[in-house]
Amino acid sequence: MAPPPDPPRTVLFICIGNAGRSLMAEAMFNAAPPDGWRAISGGVRPAPAPNERTGPMLAEIGLTLPDHAPQLVTNEQMDRASLRVTMGCLDDASCPARLKKLELRDWGLPDPAKLDDAGFRRVRDQLRQRVEGLRAEIELERRRSAARSSPTPP
Repeated sequence: MAPPPDPPRTVLFICIGNAGRSLMAEAMFNAAPPDGWRAISGGVRPAPAPNERTGPMLAEIGLTLPDHAPQLVTNEQMDRASLRVTMGCLDDASCPARLKKLELRDWGLPDPAKLDDAGFRRVRDQLRQRVEGLRAEIELERRRSAARSSPTPP
């Protein structure tokens, strides 16, 4: 009998309210995740609901909101994530000190809730470019790792 498959590796997208940027990043990543990967998202102070423009802005590019309400990012999620990407919450007083001590990437994107529709779209499009870059980086590392572990032909 074959061994069970490894659990998927996780990208954790984190922002303040989990109402805009991190939800969009999760939806974008999970639309075409690299093999063996998935994304989840959370906020350090979750909003009661997604920003009213997040769903329509995703729909404009053919995506839908994740099937969860804004949620609190947990210590367990932070510890188990293979990659952690913050959207700019590191300068917020509510950002957990624990998160600041972990290896992560900060994309430092503005909160689209404070922007007009054109600004919201710019943030969405920047997210899409960064998520595509992250996917490409993960795929490149997978290929490099596979090449290192492949036996050399005689």
